[in-house]
Amino acid sequence: MDIFATLQEQRPQLSQSEQRIADILLDDFEFAVNASIIELAERAEVSPPTVTRFCRRLGCQGFSDFKVRLAKTAYVGVRYLNPEAKSTEPVDVAADIITKAQNALFMMHRAIDPGVIDTVADRLARAEMIYAFGSGGNSSMIASEIQNRLFRLGSRVTVSSDHSMQLMMTAAAKPKDVIIGSSFSGRNAELVRTFGLARESGIATIALTQSDSPVARAAELVIGIDLPEGENIFRPTSTRFAYLALVDILASLVAYRNRSQSMVTLRHIKQQLVEHRDGDDRQLLGD
Repeated sequence: MDIFATLQEQRPQLSQSEQRIADILLDDFEFAVNASIIELAERAEVSPPTVTRFCRRLGCQGFSDFKVRLAKTAYVGVRYLNPEAKSTEPVDVAADIITKAQNALFMMHRAIDPGVIDTVADRLARAEMIYAFGSGGNSSMIASEIQNRLFRLGSRVTVSSDHSMQLMMTAAAKPKDVIIGSSFSGRNAELVRTFGLARESGIATIALTQSDSPVARAAELVIGIDLPEGENIFRPTSTRFAYLALVDILASLVAYRNRSQSMVTLRHIKQQLVEHRDGDDRQLLGD
């Protein structure tokens, strides 16, 4: 049971005394999770029996049961209990998003190892087949972007966000193929299993993930992306901008290595777009 979800549902029915208890839970979680029933009652200016009734209203057997369930919410993250942005004005929200994106790009650029980037690009450029794997909202998007960037350069590349399909594709892969996986958390156990199978078969594995994570430890080559996110739970992760820039860096290096092939494939693609959609060559390059 999520106490705070229940609290939101029950709040309109709470008495004024019970609402004061609820406010303490939301505004001072650390106090509430450590307080005795007497201390909580004194802070809310109510009697201990009122606290007990409040606990039972939330579906708890009593104050002790309430404290146990309240403590478990700490594992979800206290910042999700009473989130608040500094400003919700459009100009401030836009500045926050753009600044965080710029910071992510700057920090990624400062931290990347050019030698590792060069080795990864070389593996991708020479691969007979590239398998791009990622699961979840951000990582599956990055895997799709890897395919989107590389197919237009003449690389043979496929993408999957399905764990079972990733395992089957890995089992069917050849020694000259490459598997590149994205995991923002670095805790994708299925990707770890897939990397393990690939390495047993002598297939190169590349991870875009947090350094020293299970996924990183399972891969042959790792490009570590370790960026702070801040406390605003409403702002989408700015780390994805760093991942997208990294994919562009790798794609550009692959294009330069396979220049002749890339030129031919890009021209064929652009020719079709000009003939059947655009009518001229003034639209975006490469798309």
